[in-house]
Amino acid sequence: MAPGLRKLALTIHILSSVSWLGAVLSFLALALAGLTSSNPQLVRAAYLAMDLIGWFIIFPLNLASLLSGILQALGTVWGLFRQYWVVIKLLITTLASALLLLHLQPVTHMAGIASASDLSPADMTGMRIQLVADAGAAVIALLVVTALSVYKPRGITPYGRKRIERQQPTTRQP
Repeated sequence: MAPGLRKLALTIHILSSVSWLGAVLSFLALALAGLTSSNPQLVRAAYLAMDLIGWFIIFPLNLASLLSGILQALGTVWGLFRQYWVVIKLLITTLASALLLLHLQPVTHMAGIASASDLSPADMTGMRIQLVADAGAAVIALLVVTALSVYKPRGITPYGRKRIERQQPTTRQP
């Protein structure tokens, strides 16, 4: 990949990943407000905002991070399957993407309930707790992915070893 394109892809990846983490932290704050507040207007606003943030901010940032990360890996020496830390990041991000789609369904359901009526502190408690737990787990997953990006623990996959062996010239002995 040309240096200018590589830097652009890296910039997009960093911006989308950091923004994704920030949006999930905002989502977590709203989920906590929805769980703990006794103010029906605040609870309603929290769940309506969570639905908008989920679908229009978190989901697009998730896709941008995933796709730009794949592009970045394919266009650099790290490769997509050569280093364990890249593979782990890919697995966590892909799993987070799938779970996000599942997680946004209850958020939309809660937003529908909140828009139709006031939620008392006892209404939908299990789902409210689940939304907080899911957002907290997402924050942890994104922090792990960030740490992997910074520390890049060593470890070449078997595929990576084969690629290295193929690139090294072989010496013939007489």
